[in-house]
Amino acid sequence: MLLTKSTTFIIGPVATLLGYIMNGIFWVQSQIGIESIGLCIILFTIVIYMLLMPLTIKQQKFSKLQSKMNPELQAIQKKYKDKRQDQAAMMKMNEETQAVYQKYGVNPMGSCLQLIIQMPILFALYRVIWNIPAYVGTVKNAFLPLAQALMNVSGAQDFMAEIASKNAVSFKEMTELTLIDVLYKFKPENWSALLKQFPDLSSLITSTQGDVDRMNYFLGLNIADSPASIFQTAIAAGSVLMIIAALLVPVLSALTQWLNTKLMSTQNDTQPTSGGAADTMAATMKSMNVMMPIMSAVFCFTLPVGMGIYWIIGAVVRSIQQLVVNKHIDKMDLDDIVKKNIEKANKKRAKKGLPPQKITNTAKLNAKTIDRPQPSKEDRAEKIQNATDYYKNTTKAKPGSLASKAQMVQQYNEKHAKK
Repeated sequence: MLLTKSTTFIIGPVATLLGYIMNGIFWVQSQIGIESIGLCIILFTIVIYMLLMPLTIKQQKFSKLQSKMNPELQAIQKKYKDKRQDQAAMMKMNEETQAVYQKYGVNPMGSCLQLIIQMPILFALYRVIWNIPAYVGTVKNAFLPLAQALMNVSGAQDFMAEIASKNAVSFKEMTELTLIDVLYKFKPENWSALLKQFPDLSSLITSTQGDVDRMNYFLGLNIADSPASIFQTAIAAGSVLMIIAALLVPVLSALTQWLNTKLMSTQNDTQPTSGGAADTMAATMKSMNVMMPIMSAVFCFTLPVGMGIYWIIGAVVRSIQQLVVNKHIDKMDLDDIVKKNIEKANKKRAKKGLPPQKITNTAKLNAKTIDRPQPSKEDRAEKIQNATDYYKNTTKAKPGSLASKAQMVQQYNEKHAKK
């Protein structure tokens, strides 16, 4: 994989912007004498997730409203469950469903915009962390003198192409940037081989390796190397500590990812589903909650340690955000949120010259009554019987009232029954 700057549509410019942030963080660290790429990745991840906080709040608010809407939406689906072939009934179901969305001021596609915005940012994040020398000037400059020297040495292109092939780095043409791409992926044995191949550059090679190791090593691990490669080297060397360190990255990644999904499923927990598609979705989410930590461990075992650090810190930050945001949303009055959402939607409609949204009777229920238990069949039957007894036994019903009409019907039926 080529480690120079990404030129991909949208992702490239976003990666460049994020690269400025990482470069700034590393510059601040350099000013206080801490040139650690591992620490820079941790700080960079925290800063980016803080910048994404408004989108996170919107997404969590949408999820919270959706969890409150689900009982009503499921009740509507249950109501029309056996009328799928009736076109009029389906139109009525859609009308009632839209009424629920209108009441909450929620767009059914509300969370898609947040995801669309976040996707290029997340892809760009990976590019920046994977391609650190392309975006962080200090790291690039550490390789630059050696790269320039190799450009003028006979046999350097064939030698570097061979190492690039072993380390899965694209090397079609030798330039200063492509040489830095290859050098950044160097393992300890590659530095030894380079020193042996070009003894005239021994001083420069040794100093470059020292500068790079000082920036690249974090808690004893080379962040440009993968835990899988470190594990193999540790096995060959018989180093128990290195074996544990190599396995720690994917294990921590899986644990933090599991914690994150656990918090999400707990916070977004809703009432029992009513079957059908709802049950299928719940089963899918449960499977994803199991698979995501496993996939996280596999990816972090094969990708560079720097990516694993980002993955772990990202999961920790998301978990903290999940707790803080949900605690904040839980304190908010749901009726106020619904009212504000409707007012906001009506302002947008007014700008377009459209009338305010008409909220149907179905959607005028108070949000606080959503979780109120519905009366049982026995309770409804008792209420009907009480009403019937009232109409039968009331002697002084007001003229024109429902009770007086019921008495007239009863007297008529009794009179004709005698005949």
